[in-house]
Amino acid sequence: MQFADRLNNIETSAIRELFKLLGKPGIISFAGGFPDSALFDVEGVRAASLRALSETPGAALQYGATEGYQPLREQLAAFMTGKGARDLAAENLIVTTGSQQALDLLGKTLISPGDKVIVEGPTFLASIQCFRLYGAELISAPIDGDGVRTDALERLIAEHRPKFVYLIPTFGNPSGALLSLERRRQVLEMAVRHETLIVEDDPYGDLYFGADPPPPSLLNLSAGVPASRALLAHCGSLSKVLAPGLRVGWMVAPAELLDKASMCKQFSDAHTSTYAQATAAQYLGSGRMPATLAHVRAVYAERARTMGEALRRELGDAIAFTPPRGGLFMWLRLTGAGGKVTDGSLLAQRALEEGVALVPGAPFFCAQPDKATLRLSFATADGEQIRAGVARLGQAI
Repeated sequence: MQFADRLNNIETSAIRELFKLLGKPGIISFAGGFPDSALFDVEGVRAASLRALSETPGAALQYGATEGYQPLREQLAAFMTGKGARDLAAENLIVTTGSQQALDLLGKTLISPGDKVIVEGPTFLASIQCFRLYGAELISAPIDGDGVRTDALERLIAEHRPKFVYLIPTFGNPSGALLSLERRRQVLEMAVRHETLIVEDDPYGDLYFGADPPPPSLLNLSAGVPASRALLAHCGSLSKVLAPGLRVGWMVAPAELLDKASMCKQFSDAHTSTYAQATAAQYLGSGRMPATLAHVRAVYAERARTMGEALRRELGDAIAFTPPRGGLFMWLRLTGAGGKVTDGSLLAQRALEEGVALVPGAPFFCAQPDKATLRLSFATADGEQIRAGVARLGQAI
């Protein structure tokens, strides 16, 4: 078959390919980016679904508006307002089939072949693939423990004049990095200075550890930086905090961009499942979300602590990492100390032979990959599995 030329610029996800190898009995997986299904509020979702079918059966089972089910849009606006967003109404957002569709809609509406897009190095693998599918030339902006380095980012914006800058400021995938408050303000200020759109992907912001939440999102901060709201698109999701099977995400953006995105969404899927949207709206209106979030935060925080302690005990100075303050991931760099492995892909192969799965870090870079890196997820393994898996990793390294 003669396939579209745009497929020449992408390849199958390294993570998806790895999953094909995980059927071996006894494998402990730190590879996936999934939430733990044991933590899903099944009773709450079941009750929400039944209410949707009993109270609004016609709307829940019928075709709906491309922009989204209005009660859900109102609930999402209230949900974000409760976290500090200002001047946000239902009309300022559209519902998407997961936040992944929001990224695809941004690619469809904004990227022409040859356009430049700046992403973090490393960043979400699917965003690299998505933007390249539409012909983007990706530029990598370096990060450190406080997120993207804004000094380097501004130089790259000035040099390349990108269509947009894509960031995961809060507990990024794969890095787990948390962009500091000062840098968040700097990002918004440079967006205005250079008239450059910033895309904030925020699927993990509610998964913080401890009592103190992370710095306000770029969306929340935009109220204090004049003219920045018109240069910001914010993508959110219920996948990591409620259930990915609902496939409910959303995008807040300037009206002109939302109009174009809605038009493209109409061509793709007509609308996100109205049944899923009605269920999500009922759930958000039930008042159960705060307790659900408190529970998953506590569980993930304990698992992250357990993994950090095990890594220090079993691998010592052969690795370097910054303990995450939230999210689902641990980002490691192999130091080579004591003659240990320095290649993440080689370690991933050896680890699988020992019965533990992880993801090498190189695929998360759009350019100049750091082959000494790797990503571990602590989300779906309990404490005993984490300790056993890290001990196996210590044998592999």
